[in-house]
Amino acid sequence: QVQLVESGGGLVQPGGSLRLSCAASGSIFSINAMGWYRQAPGKRRELVAAITSGGSTNYADSVKGRFTISRDNAKNTVYLQVNSLKPEDTAVYYCNLQGRAVWGIQSDYWGQGTQVTVSS
Repeated sequence: QVQLVESGGGLVQPGGSLRLSCAASGSIFSINAMGWYRQAPGKRRELVAAITSGGSTNYADSVKGRFTISRDNAKNTVYLQVNSLKPEDTAVYYCNLQGRAVWGIQSDYWGQGTQVTVSS
């Protein structure tokens, strides 16, 4: 019903930057918030950044000042600009959408994940 397509992950050196993109499609009725989570090997999935439909943002303490989340409501797309990357940022990054599909209730939807590897 709702699909999230992610792009922009890859291999980058410490201190480098990437821009992750997540485009939502399908029978979307409304979007309350979109965000990014990440999961490193041996760790639980954690919230990295989120943005509401009204533009309010929230960041994990570990990425404040380095990562920036933004959105394009016309395209149902959310971006995560990741700067000053550190090896500990290495993880699978997952896009999340909180919203409603047509005929649905408010729910969370997830992308397949995109790998970000920070290594020299």
